[in-house]
Amino acid sequence: MEEVPLVLATRNVHKLREFRRLLAPAGIELEPLPGDVELPPEEATSFAGNALTKARAAAVATGRAAIADDSGIEAAALAGAPGIFSARFAGGGATDEQNLAKLMRRAPAGSAVKYVCALAYIDPADGEERLFYGECRGRLASERRGSGGFGYDPAFLPDEDPGHTMAELSDLDKDAISHRGHAARALAKWLSP
Repeated sequence: MEEVPLVLATRNVHKLREFRRLLAPAGIELEPLPGDVELPPEEATSFAGNALTKARAAAVATGRAAIADDSGIEAAALAGAPGIFSARFAGGGATDEQNLAKLMRRAPAGSAVKYVCALAYIDPADGEERLFYGECRGRLASERRGSGGFGYDPAFLPDEDPGHTMAELSDLDKDAISHRGHAARALAKWLSP
């Protein structure tokens, strides 16, 4: 029987491209969320709660297995903020640039930061619900560098390669250490027969 692609519950084209790249080595295909499916607002109090809410909505709407992630950055100097509010740290509708600028104003250069990802898998056919986690620790850069990645990547210096921001790494190098990379590989391992 041919494998049916999973639905990725996001409107973020960067995440769709990244998860396709991360899951392709395991032979897992992803389809974008159909345009007529509306995702609920992210109102949970945790990454896991938001990921589960989005994956459940996509699975119910499509009748297919779906995955969704909620991820963000936690700054030690800000007691873990912005956390689940990473996408709207500078306010509703804020751009990546505005969110990053606010983080760099509030947290000192060189302070500890951590990317966190919760990845939810929901299959409405059998009621299976699973969560997979990933994280990547690093430091906040003093200035933005690099043109790759998205979000907070231009100022995130990962512990595994502290001389480069995530935005300066190749896709291959970023995927090997990123929070989404760790979570996606855990999902792929679980799905493998």
